[in-house]
Amino acid sequence: MSENTPDNTTAHADKAWSWQVRLINLVFGVLAWLPLWVWRGLGWLLGKLAWQLVPRRRHVALVNLRLCFPDKTEAERERIARLHFVRFMQTFLDRIWIWHGSPALLRKRLRMVGDVDALRDGKSTILFAPHFVGLDAGGMALSGQLLERIFISIYTPQSNKTIDAWVRRGRTRFPNAQVVWRRDGVKPIIAKLRKQGLLYLLPDMNFGPQESIFVTFFGVPAATVPSLSRFARLGRAQVVTTITYMESHGYTLHVEGPWQDFPTEDVVADTQRMNDYLEGWVARRPEEYFWVHKRFKTRPEGLPEVY
Repeated sequence: MSENTPDNTTAHADKAWSWQVRLINLVFGVLAWLPLWVWRGLGWLLGKLAWQLVPRRRHVALVNLRLCFPDKTEAERERIARLHFVRFMQTFLDRIWIWHGSPALLRKRLRMVGDVDALRDGKSTILFAPHFVGLDAGGMALSGQLLERIFISIYTPQSNKTIDAWVRRGRTRFPNAQVVWRRDGVKPIIAKLRKQGLLYLLPDMNFGPQESIFVTFFGVPAATVPSLSRFARLGRAQVVTTITYMESHGYTLHVEGPWQDFPTEDVVADTQRMNDYLEGWVARRPEEYFWVHKRFKTRPEGLPEVY
């Protein structure tokens, strides 16, 4: 068996599970019991600091918002960007209690609403989960509260082995949660999906020109992977939307679907439909969408760079 196969991802993580990570696990297990207001307060402070100390990402966020919301004033876009930095850091710290808190704590702070029954019917299902800052909270709510279903996510290893081991263990803390390495390709993903799996798919980032097609996002040409349409067809799966928002109690995962008349034979139209649909959700909570990513880095031939 190749060492790069998904079945060996645990072995990779175990090799990196050093004494530093064991210490992190111990300390975070204690800190997870702190009240939520402590984490949100610390995140607010770190978000304010990050806005000042990370000018490159601040620039990226402001460019993205200018392209996506040209009708908003510069002051309005800056307000969204500043709040996004706060939300980003708050959700980053929240991973401590999300990955180390007790199941009872998670049930209290992670709630699911909407068409949750669509996730319990045993059908192969792709969970369209765009990059809102609460995506790890949403993943934990799904894997922790739907223990009877295989929960699959696509994983890109972190460059730091200690961080990689921590993230990997956090995302697979429940026995039904499995990760497939992105570099291993489509076959293991589809194989698990066809076994009535739930695939947590995040296809709304820029993964470069090789895997993407150009469709618009808020009217701007955006290189977008057509994986939602292709995986749905190959896996014979329904598509259900899962959007996770921050709330005063923790997080709420909104379940919407299944999508009707999807996929079609037109992968470009399917991918444009996905982006159009996402725009509506982003407009509701723009500060929680992942603006620090260079979404428009890959440009159609002849168009200038934007960052």
